[in-house]
Amino acid sequence: MKRIAVYPGSFDPVTLGHLDIIKRGSCVFDEIIVAVLNNSSRHPLFSVSERKAMLTAATCHLDHVRIDSFNGPFVDYMIDNGLSVILRGLREIADFEYEMKSAWVNKYLDHHIETCFMISVNPSASLSSGAVKKIAQHGGDASGLVPEVADRFLKKILCTEKEKMLLKKGGD
Repeated sequence: MKRIAVYPGSFDPVTLGHLDIIKRGSCVFDEIIVAVLNNSSRHPLFSVSERKAMLTAATCHLDHVRIDSFNGPFVDYMIDNGLSVILRGLREIADFEYEMKSAWVNKYLDHHIETCFMISVNPSASLSSGAVKKIAQHGGDASGLVPEVADRFLKKILCTEKEKMLLKKGGD
């Protein structure tokens, strides 16, 4: 029987910390499905298709990694696809508290679901996608925190946003 784990998240954008978990998970499991959350209420910087494209490019060298997306409750995605293992990365103690509660809820909703935690070891792993976006949006260099493809996406979208703001100011 194939050991498949699903690594869910917003990945807005994918970080080197995310890639660390994906790489290490691919050594433990036969297949890793990276599941991108489609939740517009979180106001993502990138569309689902852009996030999937970044992840596809960043993981193309890894065998047995597949990129997917989901809407709605994650446990429904797991049940609908006959999956039972969730892979989650832990950066710090606050992550553990949140992830432990999530694991308990998922187990309550479907007793077949198990959650596997991996401790992040990447030096920049403690930074979230949100922190990376703030660094980039304020003109900082995020290139050491994200894969090259995500850095290109960040620079492109932030450049476009600056152009829109300049055009808006010029039109007043």
